[in-house]
Amino acid sequence: MLTLHAAPLLRAGPDEARTAGAAVAVRADRIVAVGPLAELTGAYAGARVRRWPGTLGPGLLHDGPLPAADTPRERVHALLRRGVTAVLAEHVADPALRAAVDRGDLLVLPAAVPPALVPGGRADLAVFDADGACLVTVVAGRIAHRRA
Repeated sequence: MLTLHAAPLLRAGPDEARTAGAAVAVRADRIVAVGPLAELTGAYAGARVRRWPGTLGPGLLHDGPLPAADTPRERVHALLRRGVTAVLAEHVADPALRAAVDRGDLLVLPAAVPPALVPGGRADLAVFDADGACLVTVVAGRIAHRRA
């Protein structure tokens, strides 16, 4: 099934300008297309459309130690609440923490790579409100965090 994630503003990458009325088409764990919502709804008739408030963009890369918490699972969840979808390998060397990161399907990267929304890329997205708070985190095409 194909899902269109849409928001009033879209930022496809860290150096990209914000675009109004855009969306990301996602099938399984991959981005199929990025473009104007009207164009994507026409191209993918019957797709589920999820409309989010705020700015939709790539999930964030966390480049430091994971937040402190009682369990590795809670440490990973703290990242998801911030819109993080990738971490650096050097910060998840502990086996229990690495297992929690793997269960959460976060990307583990050997070096910092700026995230971007590109067709064919993994569907790691986040939506942020005007104050920068994360509203939704999508990891590999599935909603991993949604603020109530």
